[in-house]
Amino acid sequence: MSSSVSGAFATTPVYTGTFIPQLWSKKLNAKYYVDNQLAEITNTNWEGEIKQQGDTIVIHTAPTLTISPYIIGATLAYQVPAAVTTTMLIDSAQSFAFQVNDVLDAQSNLDLLNIFMDDASKQLKIAIANDVYFKQFITGGVGYINGGVTLAQAGVRPCDPANQGAVAGAQSGAHNLGTDLAPIATSTPSNLLAVILHMSAVLDEQNVPEEGRFLLMSPFDRQVLMNTNLAQAYFTGDTTSVVRSGKIGKLDRFDVYISNMLPRGAAGQGWVPANVATVAVNGVGGGGTYSGAVARRCVVGGHKDAISFANQVNKTEQVRNPNDFGDFVRGLSVYGSKVVKGSALVIAVVY
Repeated sequence: MSSSVSGAFATTPVYTGTFIPQLWSKKLNAKYYVDNQLAEITNTNWEGEIKQQGDTIVIHTAPTLTISPYIIGATLAYQVPAAVTTTMLIDSAQSFAFQVNDVLDAQSNLDLLNIFMDDASKQLKIAIANDVYFKQFITGGVGYINGGVTLAQAGVRPCDPANQGAVAGAQSGAHNLGTDLAPIATSTPSNLLAVILHMSAVLDEQNVPEEGRFLLMSPFDRQVLMNTNLAQAYFTGDTTSVVRSGKIGKLDRFDVYISNMLPRGAAGQGWVPANVATVAVNGVGGGGTYSGAVARRCVVGGHKDAISFANQVNKTEQVRNPNDFGDFVRGLSVYGSKVVKGSALVIAVVY
């Protein structure tokens, strides 16, 4: 007579050895990282100038000269051009630190040090991008503060005032790009496409060059846009459809990037970076209370000249652990960012 057995093998007496050995794979399970477009949408024009020179750089902009009608015999009025400058502070830093024990490293069939270093370097880049996006898209330089950011709550953006809000447009004032209290509904492809075209027109009114423009949108907005026959070659300037590979390339002169690192705001709360949960903190919203604010996200467009980024210190050190057998590994990145041309950056607030 046969009988069925479920679960682990049972023996009498109980077998205490390793009947089935444990097998440790040398292959790591895939780990996915957030796509980082920081290098694609910012410039590093002044990075070389501050590598060894303090924490502030003064950036000069050519002054605007006055053109006057010429009258024969009239005395010319000579203008004294005034210096136009802005300063960029190298005032932000991110770091990592971990240890690798000699015994664990020797007994592991994986290269622990290189695995940890690879993950740390990628996480460092993500943390920097989250910080830069929040400061330069939302607050104009104020980092995230748990419990509220005054500038973010007030709806102030570092881009030109004419490149945001319900009456955007330096020439027309006729482009509604949404506000914290009244964001634009983009649940339909036509609405989202209209917002993108308005953003493009706003940059046109600021004489922003067509070459070098970028557009950042969330995966949700990409999905909405790709569900339409409007996304055709007419909008890409290409000979084939934009849906040719399921990835957006160029749309109305914008190089389009999909990002999970765009700041967002929950209902009744201020904006927070993408890596911060929009949940109540100490009874106050993660981004601070903002009465009347609607749950919203942003679509960001602009030109690479708009935001400057500079990395002053990028250092990694490996030292022996003085209290144990192993190594300490630590990394530091000191950087700064600044919207140096607000007219070349445009923000739409959508939901």
